Amino acid sequence: MTDQSRFMTLPDVAAELAVSQSQMYALVKSGDLPAIQVGGRGQWRVERVKLEEYIARMYEQAASARAKITPEDVEAKD
Repeated sequence: MTDQSRFMTLPDVAAELAVSQSQMYALVKSGDLPAIQVGGRGQWRVERVKLEEYIARMYEQAASARAKITPEDVEAKD
């Protein structure tokens, strides 16, 4: 067994992604990052594998966005 737990708290995920906790809650609320509520107080948890899938999806989206950039787009920003 690894020394990493299966589930992460939202503050831990926010730190991992270097985003604010409010941005983290927005990702969960929108469904972009799947999470579950556990326990009597309904605390949110993100499964580590779902976080890795989210990161991979964001890399794919970034690559797709880069592929659509034209030389004119770059010149317009200079």
